[in-house]
Amino acid sequence: MLIYGTGGHAKVVASILSARGEQVLGLFDDHWQNAKWRGPCVPVAYDPWLMQNEKLIIAIGNNFARRKVAGRVAHSFGAAVHPTAIIDDSVHLGEGVVVVHRAIIQVDCCLGDHVIVNTAAITDHECTVGDFAHVGPGAILCGGVRVGECTLIGAGSVVLPGVNIGKECVIGAGSVVVRDVPDYAKVVGNPARIIC
Repeated sequence: MLIYGTGGHAKVVASILSARGEQVLGLFDDHWQNAKWRGPCVPVAYDPWLMQNEKLIIAIGNNFARRKVAGRVAHSFGAAVHPTAIIDDSVHLGEGVVVVHRAIIQVDCCLGDHVIVNTAAITDHECTVGDFAHVGPGAILCGGVRVGECTLIGAGSVVLPGVNIGKECVIGAGSVVVRDVPDYAKVVGNPARIIC
């Protein structure tokens, strides 16, 4: 597997691959000269011809940066799902998805492309998570929640059943979302309120 990125999230992805018995065969980074990476791979600038038959994971935590990189990568995308994650057989996972240690994804959920479900996050039944969204560590999406493209659900947040969250939103860490959130909004608190 190839990894695009060398920051903290890339280290987590490498850890997931290692736990699955997979090797990191190549490492790309736009700022490869300044990358600090421990391991057998040496970061290089992205090259679409390098190991073109290998799958790639964009291991960048920032949703917008991940989306930008996805638009210019020629490799096909793999997925990284930690063995401790619990995922129902009915779940649809898009390409490039990363599911981190101890995450739970319940029946009939649908995750779009390049979604991150972070450490110990819970996505309950029938949730839909849009492309490039990120469900932060310990966050909980109750049943039937819809999350739009490029939205960040902050660490430890709770989204109540049936709530719809628009695209490119930020749900502040520890927030409790009790009603729908429009596109581009930032919300915080318990109950969560729009701050911009």
